[in-house]
Amino acid sequence: MTHPYAGNGEHTGSYYAASANPTPLRRALSGIHETDICVVGAGYSGLSTALHLAEKGYTVTLIEGARIGWGASGRNGGQVVNGLNASLETIENRYGPDTATFVAGLVCEGGEIIRERIKTYNINCDYKQGNVFAALTPKHMKDLEAKRALWARFGMTNLDMLDPAQMRAQVNSPLYVGGMIDHLGGHLHPLNLALGEADAFESLGGVIFEMSPVLSVDTEAARPVVKTAEGEINARVLVLCGNAYLGNVVPTLTSRVMPVSTQIMATEPLGPRLARELIPNDVCVEDVRYILDYFRLSADNRLLFGGGTVYGGADPKDIKAKLWKNMIKVYPQLGNVKIDYAWSGNFALSFSRVPQMGRIGANTYFAHGYSGHGVTGSHTFGRILSEAINGDLTRFDTFAALPWYPFPGGRTFRVPYSVIGSWWYELRDRLGV
Repeated sequence: MTHPYAGNGEHTGSYYAASANPTPLRRALSGIHETDICVVGAGYSGLSTALHLAEKGYTVTLIEGARIGWGASGRNGGQVVNGLNASLETIENRYGPDTATFVAGLVCEGGEIIRERIKTYNINCDYKQGNVFAALTPKHMKDLEAKRALWARFGMTNLDMLDPAQMRAQVNSPLYVGGMIDHLGGHLHPLNLALGEADAFESLGGVIFEMSPVLSVDTEAARPVVKTAEGEINARVLVLCGNAYLGNVVPTLTSRVMPVSTQIMATEPLGPRLARELIPNDVCVEDVRYILDYFRLSADNRLLFGGGTVYGGADPKDIKAKLWKNMIKVYPQLGNVKIDYAWSGNFALSFSRVPQMGRIGANTYFAHGYSGHGVTGSHTFGRILSEAINGDLTRFDTFAALPWYPFPGGRTFRVPYSVIGSWWYELRDRLGV
């Protein structure tokens, strides 16, 4: 069977897929099913929502068009980065101090949820603590210092500045002038986290259908209906968590986000000695440019190096060539290393860079648009969706009330508009302004 967005539905040829924990192939949806709550999309948003609801005692059915974690959740950089794409400063300036205080209260929540899930359900996903932001210029350092001061003003003290010597002790590269470490950040094997959360959900009685692309959704019916080629699900409540891969199944949501691809490659195993020479304390790293590099070590001492963006979600012709020169700038000693894997994946970008949450009709909820910060944000939003469905709309209503903006020019011109914007910010990165 050909899946509209996923080929045959199997995982991409990534390092994560090659090193995934064993997992069964769940059956595809067939026939007519009734459920209390139906969640569409078995990435982090859907898994988080479904698991939270199952813990509350609800009967939940999760439907996925491909395999568990097939999209961004199973192929991302694996970095647990606290915060949203839009900074607290931007949120405060745009929406006011009350909203900024609200957001500040939850920016570290996603990481807390992930660590709790790993501990409670014994998920083997190679979690390591520590996330470093790398500065290439003195201006970058000033920006990081301002971020640390702002977070401290909101009561968060998990950030510490790194001078050049301290930075080299974390990231042994001549490229950086300093940085900042988030002690509550970290990194992990993202696909194994998703697979572990799916197992946890099923252990509580949850039902998962894989390889079942959704063809249509009726959000206006008293009980929403989800249809696939071979079956349908009728539910009291429907939750849409397709994010960048929902496509045009729900036209109301199509214009809200744009798929953007990012690329990652994995070196051959470097051995413990060279691996610790590169990243002595095994933290994950991202620089603070608009078009950024991000990298970390895998459990078997590969360097996983990512970066770049392609607006509209297309895959570059040569991922290795695109990423190689940046990796060598960071670590010149890797000039002869072999690249074993290279892959691409889409995340959903919102125009405001703030995730979106809302409701369509009376009984259909959605969350999407994490804009590159989905590992933590999706787990937080899954909890908030579960709270709303359980009757506590406090946090849901706050996010749902935030205004969203379509991309200028609509679907036709959103890609060229965003490309032009990225050129401008990339030029600023190069000029150091």
